[in-house]
Amino acid sequence: MKAFERVLPIVVLVVVALAIVACGSPAVQTAVPALETAAPTIQAAVETAAPTLAAVATQAAGGTGGTDLAALYEAAKKEGQLTTIALPHDWCNYGGIFEGFKKKYPGITINELNPDAGSGDEIEAIKANKDNKGPQAPDVIDVGFAFGDSAKAEGLLQPYKVATWNDIPVGAKDPDGYWYGDYYGVMAFMINSDIVKNAPQDWADLLKPEYKSAVGMSGDPRTSNQAIQTVQGAALANGGTVADPAKGLDYFAQMNKAGNLVPVIANNALVAKGETPIRITWDYNALAGRDSMNGNPKVDVIVPKTGRIAGVYVQGISAYAPHPNAAKLWMEYLYSDEGQLIWMAPPGYCHPIRQDAMLKAGLIPADLLAKLPSVEGAVFPSNADLVAGKDVVVKGWDATVGADIKAGQ
Repeated sequence: MKAFERVLPIVVLVVVALAIVACGSPAVQTAVPALETAAPTIQAAVETAAPTLAAVATQAAGGTGGTDLAALYEAAKKEGQLTTIALPHDWCNYGGIFEGFKKKYPGITINELNPDAGSGDEIEAIKANKDNKGPQAPDVIDVGFAFGDSAKAEGLLQPYKVATWNDIPVGAKDPDGYWYGDYYGVMAFMINSDIVKNAPQDWADLLKPEYKSAVGMSGDPRTSNQAIQTVQGAALANGGTVADPAKGLDYFAQMNKAGNLVPVIANNALVAKGETPIRITWDYNALAGRDSMNGNPKVDVIVPKTGRIAGVYVQGISAYAPHPNAAKLWMEYLYSDEGQLIWMAPPGYCHPIRQDAMLKAGLIPADLLAKLPSVEGAVFPSNADLVAGKDVVVKGWDATVGADIKAGQ
């Protein structure tokens, strides 16, 4: 799930970004409460600021209304299951999302497939299970922005518009409802400062000899949206563009040749153990990981000075979903006030896609908004540039960089 291009072609997202800056979001290094102290905040926010999900379906600010959630819930209960894929519990507080959904809608079992998969893997899972109604067929996907249109073009998604559809910025959704933005963040460095004493401040620093065998990417650039946008971010920092990230490939070739790039998919556990003490990942993943470690080890989160790339992720329902009603109910929950606030609050730290509309409606507590890092100066690329750049990275990684990034043991 990944990056975006200059002058902010997704104009409506600029409004959201400016709203965040105007609210004076602190620097990423600013201390934020740990999960234990943040939990009451999200609970209070959900209870006092957000209407119930049923109310959201018919009364949400700017929403389409008309959704009969009671009937949808009954239909979903008859299906009895929802199958998700590539949703780690520590990614954007999906753990809290799962817990909230199960509590609100008992009787629906959630089958979680391959939480560490990338966006490309999610698409392939739909393709591989077109004729399979079993547990390996995903009902819903959460993929990088560049994967939305292509999945629609291949006939892999079915349209659905949630009750709060009108709150989603026009540039961040398919007009026919085949895919829709859910949240966004910026690329950052997650650093085990017990091991790395001199924290890198920018992309160029990661090439220094002092970071030998220390830097890890959060996915395989041949399939992972997050890793692809990592290359695009490096390209921006080195004079390239999102659409033509060749300079990003050259950058990682230098890193690999220097021995600084660790050929393993970095995660929080590997950061903690020191196997990849520097992880390049979305800011919300880094902040959530820092909180979960509770100072053991000490973790710093740095947004690089240059090449600041923002990434919007999108949701979609598989055209072959074995449990289509459960999938629709899941979407209603994600885009309700409650779901959006869970993504936003620690340990989520994600900017929810309805943030601007919710701010105008007074549904986001100021202290909650203040906990999110600033996206000031970040590039929000167009879908066309993302798709073009993705092809460059996927086709050029092996020949230019030659590092086979694989999951750790």
